Amino acid sequence: MKISGVELRRLTMPLRSPFETSFGVVTERDILLIRVAAEQADGWGECAAMSEPVYSSEHIHGAHDVIRRFLLPRLAAAPRVTSALVAQILAPFKGHPIAKAAVEAAVLDAELRAAGTSFGDHLGAVRSSVPVGVSVGIMPSVAELVDTVGGYLDQGYRRIKLKIKPGWDVEPVRAVRERFGDALLLQVDANTAYTLGDAQRLAALDPFDLLLIEQPLPEDDIRGHAALARLLHTPICLDESIVSARSAAEAIALGACRIVNIKPARVGGYLEARRVHDVCAANGIPVWCGGMLETGVGRAANVALAALPNFTLPGDISASERYFERDITEPFVLRDGCLDVPQGPGLGVTPDPVLLDELTTARDWIDFR
Repeated sequence: MKISGVELRRLTMPLRSPFETSFGVVTERDILLIRVAAEQADGWGECAAMSEPVYSSEHIHGAHDVIRRFLLPRLAAAPRVTSALVAQILAPFKGHPIAKAAVEAAVLDAELRAAGTSFGDHLGAVRSSVPVGVSVGIMPSVAELVDTVGGYLDQGYRRIKLKIKPGWDVEPVRAVRERFGDALLLQVDANTAYTLGDAQRLAALDPFDLLLIEQPLPEDDIRGHAALARLLHTPICLDESIVSARSAAEAIALGACRIVNIKPARVGGYLEARRVHDVCAANGIPVWCGGMLETGVGRAANVALAALPNFTLPGDISASERYFERDITEPFVLRDGCLDVPQGPGLGVTPDPVLLDELTTARDWIDFR
């Protein structure tokens, strides 16, 4: 594939409502989109880094700089570029998986559009739609949380995930379970907010029959998670700790998790995400697809990934309207608790050029010729 250049676009999109986790409150998304201009087709990728380095060490301003100053010049100098080679081409630069994932996604989209192949078919999708859940942030009160959960269940979401932190854990979980009953698929996400010393507090969640507790301890504490797993009845799911297929294999071998959340941006791209899926499948570990408040560009790729066979739990993908009044692509709409997997070439969606221009705050063009 011959690339003539790459466009970087920065957008600002307000969220429909504030989203609070253990590491802060998000009210708007500062978004970086990548468009790879190639001979036969353009490709799009979305950088899922947050505005501040709170979920990971990466943040959107740093990712933009790394992509502009290091990753794209390296790509431009490569004698041959394919999606399968992007990770190898960019490997000399340490870290920055979210930035690298965005570049790889854009190259892969261009490649698949030119070939007339969908993301889902390329990755190995086995479903035409995927069941999805919704992630519910920390609320000002338990009563407001219960009302919010009820609204999402009325919309048809298959699973509810509650964000938790010390001081906001047992009581909100109890309230939601008591209000909606044992049939509700319910899980919690701590985003590394606890320590092993909080094991007794986390064990107090066992009676509520949760699907899982996601990433209770710091991301580098794999042994701590393994120790915690022996103390809890509720399965531990790892998120931030899983940065590659190799790290997934190590965590599984140590008994640190019984479930894995796969976020393609976190592991460096959709091709590595597929390898994480395969490692987990080979070890009997179910997976689900996490979200990073993406626009329709990133959402399309996530939905395609979630259609792989070992994604047996509803993911945090959610409909476009969950986050945005208007998405930059055709919106993803919830139907019977599911989102349709795009069937068109590549991502199967394309940003609306008028809306894109309206929301763009900055743009860069990097010429490869």
